[in-house]
Amino acid sequence: MTRIGFAYNLKPDSTEFLSDEFAEWDSSETIDAVARALAGLGEVIRLEADENFPENLRREKPDIVFNIAEGKNGVNRESHIPAICEFYGIPYSGSDPYTLSLCLDKARTKVTLAYHGVRTARFAVVRDATDLAAARELPLPVFAKPIHEGSSKGITEKNFCRTHAELEAQTAFLLETYQQPVIVEEYLPGAEFTCAVLGNGDDAKVLPIVGMNFASLPAGALPIYGYEAKWIWDRPERPLQMFDCPAHIDDSLKREIERVTLEAYRVLGCRDWSRIDVRL
Repeated sequence: MTRIGFAYNLKPDSTEFLSDEFAEWDSSETIDAVARALAGLGEVIRLEADENFPENLRREKPDIVFNIAEGKNGVNRESHIPAICEFYGIPYSGSDPYTLSLCLDKARTKVTLAYHGVRTARFAVVRDATDLAAARELPLPVFAKPIHEGSSKGITEKNFCRTHAELEAQTAFLLETYQQPVIVEEYLPGAEFTCAVLGNGDDAKVLPIVGMNFASLPAGALPIYGYEAKWIWDRPERPLQMFDCPAHIDDSLKREIERVTLEAYRVLGCRDWSRIDVRL
């Protein structure tokens, strides 16, 4: 029987909704559901991605590691688990350490996309107050967010900046709170989609496109799928009808979204599976 190592980060229950510190990590319900699905393929060995992971991996020596771990420390945290697997010569699912490190850096990702002709919103990186001049050259409104986070960590409606005064205040808050550079982007006002990709090379395909139904957000909310929408407004007892799958779009737009999604997937070196967000 195939022995499947399952690498994950468990979200502490006591921190739920108190802050976004562990927003990227998964709940016990999600982890249990993935483990049940994997059990149909072999023996599942749970390997929490904590300080004991290298020792546990070395001891268990699974045939393959199914990796959904987000990592804990540093700007290369998503690459730690696959890098350790490579060190021990154990195959794993998902992208390699380089791609995971690249894609967690929003600015370097956008530079790579732009070099290869994949359209991405104009941006500036703010490391301290002296960098605000470049950000002010972007047309208002703009959107600011931490450069090394995921799962809408550090992304709220306050990140939407209509004036330079709002931009200065929000970037100062983000720099202080998240202790990392802030990326400021040209705001794209159109529809938003999230696109799952499965496979590699010519066999990679986009699964049915998911459209964001911003009409389901509370009255007056901005059309942004941020921290409030993911973790505050969307509750089990009152779920948001946030997703249209497949998205309600014509064939021409569908083909164009699929094209740019696969182009980005390949340019960034993604492997096995990924999710790419597209905004018009």
